[in-house]
Amino acid sequence: MPKIKNLQKAANRILKAVKNKEKFIIYGDADLDGVTSVIILKESIRNLGGDISAVYFPDRETEGYGITKTGLDYLKNFSPALFITLDLGIGNFEEVKIAKKLGFEVIIIDHHQVLDKIPQASIVVDPKQKNDMYSFKSLATAGIVFKLSETLLKEKLTQKLRENFLELVALATIADLMPRVEENSLFIEEGLNALRNTWRPGLKVFSFIDPPTNYKNFQEFTQKMISSLSAAEKKDHLNEAYFLLTEQNERKAKIMAEELFKKSQQKHLRIKEIVGEMEDRIIKKQKEEIIFEGGKDWPLALLGPVASRICQKYQKPTFLFRIDKKESQGAVRVPLRFDSVKLMSKCSKLLETYGGHALASGFRVKNEQLEKFKSCLIKEVR
Repeated sequence: MPKIKNLQKAANRILKAVKNKEKFIIYGDADLDGVTSVIILKESIRNLGGDISAVYFPDRETEGYGITKTGLDYLKNFSPALFITLDLGIGNFEEVKIAKKLGFEVIIIDHHQVLDKIPQASIVVDPKQKNDMYSFKSLATAGIVFKLSETLLKEKLTQKLRENFLELVALATIADLMPRVEENSLFIEEGLNALRNTWRPGLKVFSFIDPPTNYKNFQEFTQKMISSLSAAEKKDHLNEAYFLLTEQNERKAKIMAEELFKKSQQKHLRIKEIVGEMEDRIIKKQKEEIIFEGGKDWPLALLGPVASRICQKYQKPTFLFRIDKKESQGAVRVPLRFDSVKLMSKCSKLLETYGGHALASGFRVKNEQLEKFKSCLIKEVR
């Protein structure tokens, strides 16, 4: 079977950078797939003797999604460096140009839907890009990065290190709702088996806080762990889940995990509140083909889970967004018969940015274009 397009090319460039003692910047999405991808790549490069100059996760609440100008401004002092994006970047056309002007060489490693073109990065690894002969297109980014780590480390990837990485791949694959088939099925099975006896303190402590015996099965316990890790917020330019999963001290890890466990419970209560608020609006607009609603105080991080619940109940394409001063940012969830990215591509002239997966995606739009965007979507759905 052929490798994912440009995977070997990316591995060769990373190995060259390690040999030449170049600086590395790893820029990952702040969700669990992004965080675990960053950890796998960072630990792989360190095993090769490379040095990571900076790790960065954008804050979706204040910066938005993807490579952000805020992020580039923070990182510009590390230039020149090899700038590797994980679980984002495939839709960041302008930002990649800016990164190059700042002196960064950009490698994009992503699994989201490719739009009409790809950014002008040095190397792009995404199984969904044109002429990629790799047959399985539904890997989480952590799965792609695991394959990259195999290519990079070769015999240095010991069985223990492999299991350690696959624990993270399994959690990312489940959290990102990737289909549990083919390679994903194998990654999840092997990763969850390793997770039962994990040595990583940030994962081990969940068994002390809320033991697996409290649940029907280990999968249910794992889902609770994922909920807690997914409640993480930005801390400085990093992420609470990143700090927990890289913490070596078990006592410190337990304190961090307990805090995330509480945040997860609070998050679920807030999701229920927003869903309840949505119900009244939806009832009044039952005849509309889509659900298209916004609010000024809705946390961006919760719009995806809320949209998932609404979409599942009403079986309609669901577009929820937070209204800021000039722009709105939103999350999209659609029933199985739709492709959210293709749907938005028909209205892309009205959007600032958009992208994601067929069933789950996001967008950014100027407020004056909201009604036109809604009309365009309804027309396309019809």
